[in-house]
Amino acid sequence: MIRIAAVGDVHMDDDVMGRYRPALEHLPDRADVLLLAGDLTRHGTEAEARCVAAEFGGLGVPVVTVLGNHDHHCDQVPQVVTVLEDAGITVLEGNSTVIDVSGVRLGVAGVKGFGGGFAGRCASEFGEPEMKAFVRTTGVVAEQLGRALREVECDVRVALTHYAPVPDTLAGEPLEIYPFLGSYLLGQAIDSAPTALAIHGHAHAGTERGTTPGGVRVRNVAHPVIKQAYSVFELGHGESGQSSSKVSRGESRVYQ
Repeated sequence: MIRIAAVGDVHMDDDVMGRYRPALEHLPDRADVLLLAGDLTRHGTEAEARCVAAEFGGLGVPVVTVLGNHDHHCDQVPQVVTVLEDAGITVLEGNSTVIDVSGVRLGVAGVKGFGGGFAGRCASEFGEPEMKAFVRTTGVVAEQLGRALREVECDVRVALTHYAPVPDTLAGEPLEIYPFLGSYLLGQAIDSAPTALAIHGHAHAGTERGTTPGGVRVRNVAHPVIKQAYSVFELGHGESGQSSSKVSRGESRVYQ
């Protein structure tokens, strides 16, 4: 059994320091890995990244993350990534990492993702150059995610994104902003490989649970949604080679 802790949208800055750490100190007893689903910072500055590194570094379990839209805001992505990686946090963008958990290879493939909307109510690559560029961006990152999931050599696969791959977990958000919260192309990418679980954030007013068209469990772990330091997901590797999953909520809560 693999125990995956996950949280997103922690939006770290000086005034948030110490909010999550007390619960995280107990993490090795409750999980084998921690996944961070983007929006680690408020504005994407190097200084804020240092806050993330201090809060989520050195936890005694591997920490894997993707960046979110907030982490791109100040155009300091290279500096942010360097600070996180120097703290031992693995940053994914169109690639994967494999973690050995008691002899079972957990593969995590990640991208930030992008918007575009969902089947029947989505943007298309038609018209102005700006609209084409918007949709192409999502297409490119979705292709990267799908390829990373298909090519990773592991026993259990998990997809990690910031933007949502399904509309289910957006329920509660205004319908008008769905196209800016995720894309069905991410869901298609996840369904292109035998994925056990998909983790995302971004939708602060959304819903926790969803499913891709192919039947993959999707969980929105944005902190305003789960209202705790992290949620824990238990994944088992079945005899058939397909992964089954049991989802449970973590005990450690963090209140605003």
